Amino acid sequence: MIEENNKGKQMQTILGSTGVIGKELAKTLPQYTNKIRLVSRNPKKVNDSDELVSANLLKIEELLKAVKGSEIVYLTVGLEYDIKIWQRDWPIIMKNVIDACKKNNSKLVFFDNVYSYGKINGWMTEESPIKPDSEKGKVRAELTKMITNEIEQGNLKAIIARAADFYGPNTPLSFVNIMVFENFKKGKKAQWMLDDNKKHSFTYTPDAGKGTAILGNTESAYNQVWHLPTNKNVLTGKEFIELAAKAMGAKTDYMVVKKWMLSVLGLFNKVIKENNEMLYQNDSDYLFNSSKFEQKFNYNPISYEEGIINTANSLR
Repeated sequence: MIEENNKGKQMQTILGSTGVIGKELAKTLPQYTNKIRLVSRNPKKVNDSDELVSANLLKIEELLKAVKGSEIVYLTVGLEYDIKIWQRDWPIIMKNVIDACKKNNSKLVFFDNVYSYGKINGWMTEESPIKPDSEKGKVRAELTKMITNEIEQGNLKAIIARAADFYGPNTPLSFVNIMVFENFKKGKKAQWMLDDNKKHSFTYTPDAGKGTAILGNTESAYNQVWHLPTNKNVLTGKEFIELAAKAMGAKTDYMVVKKWMLSVLGLFNKVIKENNEMLYQNDSDYLFNSSKFEQKFNYNPISYEEGIINTANSLR
C-alpha cells in the first residue's frame, strides 16, 4: 500500500524536468500533489498547473531559489554523455542539491543508473556491491557516497532509485530506440551491440516515472536504495529485435556490431567513443532485479511485448 502525504499541501520539485524521466515523473505526481515545480534551463509544462523555474544547477543561488519550500526534490538530470563533463559537473551539482535540500529540510530522490555496480555475474540487486569498472561508474559511485554519507550522519532523508537501460515511447536517446526502432522506421537494418544471444534488461520509462513518484511519496521508502520496476522475463537481443520488427511491421533484418567496429566508429563519433568503456554491459547477460519494489508495492512492470508495441506506436 502506498503511504500518501496530504495531497495538495506539499510542493514537489523535479530538477531536470525536460528529460524523459522528468516528464514521466511529472505525469504521475498529480496523484500525490497539486503543487508541482518543474526546474531546468528551459522548463516546459507537463500539467496545466505546473510551476516553472529556470535554473542552472551548477549555481547554488539559483538552486536554492528553485528548491525553496519543497517537501520532496527529485534529481532526474541527465548530463551530456562526456566523461570530462561528468567528472567536472556531477560532484558540484550533487553537493549543491544536497546543500539546498538540507537548508530547506527537503527530502531527496536521486534517479540513478547501474554504472556504479560495474560488471555483475547474475542479477543486479540493491545489495550488489559498488565496484565500478568504468570512469563513468566511478563518478556515479562518488555521487552515491555523497548521499549515503549525509544519510548516515542524520543530515538528509534520501532515496537512490536505480533503473536499467531505458526503452519506451519518446525516449530518443536510448540505444534500442536509435539502433532498433529508428532503423526499422527508416527501412534500414536494426543493429545490436556485441552479442544478440545475451539477455539484456530494459526499464520501461513510464514504469520508471511511476516508480519514482511512488517511492518519493512513501515515507518508509527513504534512506534506502531501490530498483525501479523492470520486467524479469528478460529477452535476448535477438528476441527483442524480433518483437520490435513485428510491432513496426518490418522485416527481422539486423546486424550485430562487433567491438572492433565500435572502436573504429568511435574515432568518428563522440557518443560511440564515450560508450565504448560501457561495453561490458553488452558482452554478457545484463540482468536487473526489481523484486524488492514489486513486492513492497504489489506492482507488475509492463511486459516486453506490450512495452515494445507501445514504443513502436509512438514512432508512427
